[in-house]
Order: sequence, then C-alpha cells, then structure tokens
Amino acid sequence: MMLEFKRIVPDAVLPSYARPGDAGLDLTAAVDATVEPGQRVMIPTGVAVAIPQGHAGLVLPRSGLASRHGLTLANAPGLIDAGYRGELTCAVVNLDPERAVTVAKGDRIAQLVVVEVPAMEPAWVEELPESERGEGGFGSSGS
Repeated sequence: MMLEFKRIVPDAVLPSYARPGDAGLDLTAAVDATVEPGQRVMIPTGVAVAIPQGHAGLVLPRSGLASRHGLTLANAPGLIDAGYRGELTCAVVNLDPERAVTVAKGDRIAQLVVVEVPAMEPAWVEELPESERGEGGFGSSGS
C-alpha cells in the first residue's frame, strides 16, 4: 500500500523504515531545537501525510531517544486521523532532570505507525456484555 507524503519544507526528509520489516517509519526534525530539562517543544517534521481511509497514524516515541536522553513525546501516541492534511509536528518533552537535549535538523525524533481502524457505530445499551475482567480497573490483574 502506498503512503503519500507532501513536503511542507523543500528539504524535508521522506519518512522511511530503518530496517526491512520495521513497523514504524522514522520521522525527522525539520529544524534544530534544544529541549531543556522538563520542557516541552513542538518540533515540525516538514511533511504532511495522507493516511488512507479506514486507517489511523500513531506517532510514537523512539525508544533509543527515550532511554538514552529522556526525550519522549508528551502525547504518546499522537493520533493522526485519515482526514488530516496538515504538517506532522511532534510534541517532545525532555524527562531528564538535569541535561538539555539538542535535536538537529534531520535527526530521527519519532516514528509513525499506520494501523487499520474499523468504523464503529456508538449506541447506548442498558447493560454491557459480561467479560472475565468485568469492572476491574487499575491494578486489578495483579502487581
């Protein structure tokens, strides 16, 4: 299936898979940015995408950035609906309490995973079907 991208800036990097079989396309920064400890910064990617109908794009953190530098996404996962055609921008946050993180233009900052999303029709009902879990919430499955 083809996934169409549009350049918002002339030298934008086409998102790509790092290795064959990877689930996420790497998204790169279109600008240089420094993210201070505890700070959130909106980093544009310089691209827009046409997510196919019946699908959604999930913008996820890159595990290496998170584990080595504490840089992750403030709204992980970010959701891109099929009808959105604006620039993909990543809301990054620096969780390192002491060190700033510098992102250079062209650095991989997040990944885009496209998933199939079936159409649902919301409806009110008097009772929900029973399940094994029931109403058990946080911590209900053990420690």
